[in-house]
Amino acid sequence: MKRLGNQKGLTLVEVLIALTVFAAISASLFIALNVSHRTTHSVNEQTTAESLTRAELEYIKSCDYDDENSPPVYGVDPDLAIPTKYSIEVTAERLDPKGDGFDNDDGIQKVTVQVKYDGELVLTTANYKVNR
Repeated sequence: MKRLGNQKGLTLVEVLIALTVFAAISASLFIALNVSHRTTHSVNEQTTAESLTRAELEYIKSCDYDDENSPPVYGVDPDLAIPTKYSIEVTAERLDPKGDGFDNDDGIQKVTVQVKYDGELVLTTANYKVNR
């Protein structure tokens, strides 16, 4: 566009182009921050679940071997500080490593710990408890 005399300033097209570039950069930044926030939340959730699982498995390791109940019953550590929205489920099953078909578990049980956040499964870990 031609400018008259000594007029200075931006044309409407230049302003619209600048606003479009600014909007694109702002949208990209917003998307990046949103992805970063979700990733951080997911990593924190996973780390907390791993910590709770380790603590619970150590507690189960310190418990007496359950050779009376079928399936074996191991509770959640009552001293474990479980953060809000997290829950822990513990299940155990008798194994038959000798393959003899008897109801006894030959001194070994598989213990599974599941950690959930807001009802959604975050981590499942299995370990073995041995009668020593």
